[in-house]
Amino acid sequence: MPGRTDGLIPLGVADALWVELTADSAVPTAPGAFTCSPARARVGYVLLGGHVVGTVRDSGGRWSVPEVEVRRAAAELNAVGMDRQDLVRIGPFRGASRQEGNEEAPLRWRRRLVRELQGLGCGSERAAGREVGRPHHLAGIDWRQILVEQRRGGTRRTWWLPRAVVRLLDAAEHAETQWVQATRTRQASTAVTEPPSRPRQARAVDGPQATSPQVPTAPPRPYDKELEGQLYSVLSRKPGISRKVAGWACAVCHTAPAAVLDHCHEHGYVRAPVCQSCNTQERPDHLYSNDIRVANRYRRLFHTDADDWLRHWHRCPGCRARTTLPLPHLAAWTTHIACRSLRPTHRAPRGREPCGVLRVSWTGSWQAPRSCLLTVSVDFCPSGEHRVLAQVPYRDAVERFGAWLAETAPAVAAAAGPDRLDDLPAQSRPVIADTSGEGLALF
Repeated sequence: MPGRTDGLIPLGVADALWVELTADSAVPTAPGAFTCSPARARVGYVLLGGHVVGTVRDSGGRWSVPEVEVRRAAAELNAVGMDRQDLVRIGPFRGASRQEGNEEAPLRWRRRLVRELQGLGCGSERAAGREVGRPHHLAGIDWRQILVEQRRGGTRRTWWLPRAVVRLLDAAEHAETQWVQATRTRQASTAVTEPPSRPRQARAVDGPQATSPQVPTAPPRPYDKELEGQLYSVLSRKPGISRKVAGWACAVCHTAPAAVLDHCHEHGYVRAPVCQSCNTQERPDHLYSNDIRVANRYRRLFHTDADDWLRHWHRCPGCRARTTLPLPHLAAWTTHIACRSLRPTHRAPRGREPCGVLRVSWTGSWQAPRSCLLTVSVDFCPSGEHRVLAQVPYRDAVERFGAWLAETAPAVAAAAGPDRLDDLPAQSRPVIADTSGEGLALF
């Protein structure tokens, strides 16, 4: 392979170069990134992480790729840090679309990965096993090595990936969509402006032919409250809203492109466009419709990134006027913050460890606060002695949250309260179910 970094290299050489350059990356990569499905070299591009690399074909029909683009994509991937404990659920979700994907369609990596795992009829152990001649990669990333399978109730399986990888694959899916749209727009404009009486000039026989030159696309723009106060039931039905959402950057992490509209199910108002990673992170870990297992990820929501998440949740005018959170989020906060001092500990080889797993359930509804009661309990206690830790009335939980909010995020608390929203409807509006088909609606 020549040492030049501005020339073209064959796809097989590009495969080897990609693996070599990313050997020390925190994110594992796979061979066959250019030559094995779902690579789309013969369509004009290949996805490497969140980077789109254009491909070209010479007069002999051989496909090549610019070496400098491979090196640039590898450098971007090597700069990504990954926490293997910070996991995001990728499926399966109840209510998700069962429509089979097309190999020629955009990446749709969640659907593709879940469909492949369900087709194998196996979990992460077999998925992680190496099958001869069948690389498992998405955008050059070897997802087999980092896939985590969890079982609930001994039968139901769920699959998880590190959040850093989820954001990379979301960026890849967004970049592919932008690439395809830009290419179609360019082709359509060329067809319109070219005089019909003049036949198209034949391409040079001796020179390389670029089937899909890289078209620069605009980066996602910051979200600036453009959808504030609008109802999700109305906005979600407007034509072209998905494309409009994809033009924004995530309103929470401000790095990944937005993919869905986050909305409040209690009041029906749109909060903001968010990426799939943040959309999944915010989801309460429901066991049943009124039962939540309080996972470790709530530490980020209510500790390290509390200001950003509280500001985001209070984008709903209803929650902001009541100075509270939707009931599932409030229940998780009550368990994780207000009742954390009640959680017992047990002896362990390295000192003492918290008892079991926290769970919170509730009776009643936020619409009847006098009858709504939150029950905090412990699952999987080693000694079997701890069950119910506390029972907190809904109104007490709201008052505790308001006091904590004033200390934790004073700017958010200052903008909350009924006197801040004179035009808030007296009664909540009806909310329709999420129609995205991906089963990723929030509460």
